[in-house]
Amino acid sequence: MSMSAFLRGMLVVTEKNVRIYYLKAPIIIFGLMFPLFMFLAFYLGRDLELSLFLPGFLAMALFFTASSVGPLITPWEKNAGTYERLLSFPVSINTVIMGDVVSGAIYGLLITLVVIVPMLFVIDLTANALLFPIIFVAGSLCFASLGVLLASPSVKSPPNIMMFSSLVRFPLIFISGVFIPLNELQGIGRYLSYLSPLTYLVDAFNFGTSSKNVFPIWIDIIVLIAVTLVFILVSGKFHKKNMMKGL
Repeated sequence: MSMSAFLRGMLVVTEKNVRIYYLKAPIIIFGLMFPLFMFLAFYLGRDLELSLFLPGFLAMALFFTASSVGPLITPWEKNAGTYERLLSFPVSINTVIMGDVVSGAIYGLLITLVVIVPMLFVIDLTANALLFPIIFVAGSLCFASLGVLLASPSVKSPPNIMMFSSLVRFPLIFISGVFIPLNELQGIGRYLSYLSPLTYLVDAFNFGTSSKNVFPIWIDIIVLIAVTLVFILVSGKFHKKNMMKGL
């Protein structure tokens, strides 16, 4: 398949996902309402400085929004019987996967931008905020690819996949410096945080807002990109394996 055909197919799949899935109830609940309520429950009534809590909140919002689209698409289409019809068109499984990733990333970027724009009027960003576009894109692609990976199991029931994705995503927010600053994590919690890609997004946002990052910014961005590639490659292997089994 030529590059132009690959890109055209990816854009078609992305457009299809945007039209059909952005307003589905599970995506609105898990991608928009849940991080908002988590923020309100943790922030309201407590004497917390918004600028210090903002990096973790932005990372959590981007994490949940970008990773909410992918887990729904494949099981929904398998349940509706449209997945096989999609693959009957002149597109490869890699094209479909990348279309799902891009649609999830766009959703994450759009919702998170809606959140951050009002906050720009109440906080002062440092010059490091010029890196925000790179950080946002890298983080959004990373967690959108995680969402696609979570949809890889051969299950046709969307609720089962959403439950499985919740079991994976929820623990990550508690070991990734979202509620407890990375430099305050001790012992096993500190080592567990290194295993979560969300940790590096939180650290990158810390660099962009207050320069209180733990890792060099280039390490944060490289890790996010590397994890994205791993998620996409593993997703492709799972999907191709399921296709060979007729699932």
